[in-house]
Amino acid sequence: MELGTREKAILALERRAFPGPGAKERAIREELDLSPVRYYQLLNALLDDARALAHDPVTVNRLRRVRETRRAER
Repeated sequence: MELGTREKAILALERRAFPGPGAKERAIREELDLSPVRYYQLLNALLDDARALAHDPVTVNRLRRVRETRRAER
């Protein structure tokens, strides 16, 4: 089974660079019609989804490393 449109859009947003503070949160609200909190909940679940890894391994592996680094710092 393939990722849905929203899941693909979340990964696409994570591949982008944003010019300044607040730009990413604005894009989340405007483009995905999600609150930032819900967006990050969905993103975190996606990082554990094998379909997401198959769809975009570079982005998913990068985000997994970031997540693990933050967990280790706590």
